[in-house]
Amino acid sequence: ADFDAKKKRKVAEIYQALNSDPIDVAALRRMAISEGGLLTDEIRCKVWPKLLSVNTDDLPPLPGKELREDNKDYQQVLLDVRRSLRRFPPGMPDDQREGLQEELIDIILHVLKRNPQLHYYQGYHDIVVTFLLVVGDRLATALVEKLSTHHLRDFMDPTMDNTKHILSYLMPIIDQVNPEVHDFMQSAEVGTIFALSWLITWFGHVLSDFRHVVRLYDFFLACHPLMPIYFAAVIVLHRQQEVLECECDMASVHHLLSQIPQDLPYESLISKAGDLFVQFPPSELAKEAAQQQAERTAASTFKDFELASVQQRPDTVLRQRFRERLRGEERLRGEERTKSILTKPRTNRFVKLAVMGLTVALGAAALAVVKSALEWAPKFELQIFP
Repeated sequence: ADFDAKKKRKVAEIYQALNSDPIDVAALRRMAISEGGLLTDEIRCKVWPKLLSVNTDDLPPLPGKELREDNKDYQQVLLDVRRSLRRFPPGMPDDQREGLQEELIDIILHVLKRNPQLHYYQGYHDIVVTFLLVVGDRLATALVEKLSTHHLRDFMDPTMDNTKHILSYLMPIIDQVNPEVHDFMQSAEVGTIFALSWLITWFGHVLSDFRHVVRLYDFFLACHPLMPIYFAAVIVLHRQQEVLECECDMASVHHLLSQIPQDLPYESLISKAGDLFVQFPPSELAKEAAQQQAERTAASTFKDFELASVQQRPDTVLRQRFRERLRGEERLRGEERTKSILTKPRTNRFVKLAVMGLTVALGAAALAVVKSALEWAPKFELQIFP
């Protein structure tokens, strides 16, 4: 009864935000982040366009079949879509699924034709099919196009340089929370490739339950485009005991981490990912994350990232000495270390948030995460991307 009451209250708050004039996008972002997300696909059809600044009154016409003629990506898209059977609801009639697969191909080719600067990658269809199943082909086409030219743009470059750059944030986040797990993974030389499919499909390819996929999409659509890498980090940290008990070699650790559990505590992990973003924003991780400048990534459009984009990786020897000195002063392991770091006010920003009473229980320090997203979202209309 309590759950039903909370759900009804949240639905009422979502529709209140939708019906306000102007629409309260900040409230919609908070609803998408907080426990349960947007609750139903009916609500997602109304809210997802608002989160992406898509005008539903001016949708593009459905693409025609001529898109497939002489299209350099058609054969690869066709192969990937044919392999996507498990992304459709079990028990769906074959003719209905085949019809949706045809629509999926057309949406992908339409976006690529209208945006020749974008390059198809394997896994892109896992994101597109999620939108198709939730909102239908016409609205999905508009949402996917906006998403592809913004949040996903770095994955759609001619090379994987920017994707590797985003992956390079994973280890610094883990290092901030649990240096022991970080150092173990470094010793195993496992790298970050195990998280590649998580990142470029927004976990759509690796999670079997569609409810969990759309819950994560609610979260990611409302947040900074680097949020999926923070979520990847909290999955690794959630499994820290398994990691530390694993053989310390690349093959063993890679095999363990690449097999993502299906029974993750999603709401708890979403809250922790939001809290880590607040505690350790991209600006604080940038110098650790990459040697290259971040001028061409979607993340660089955020103010805090821009401030740090010119900083280079510090000398690794000095960094190691600094870390050893810190460990000499305080050695916290395992769960105690994780619990401490998530509650300890490590930065001035986090102290201010604590004073405001924002905690994990309130949904991923939602106000701060929303503020970061809103700083970027208005730029959708400024066409800041080439």
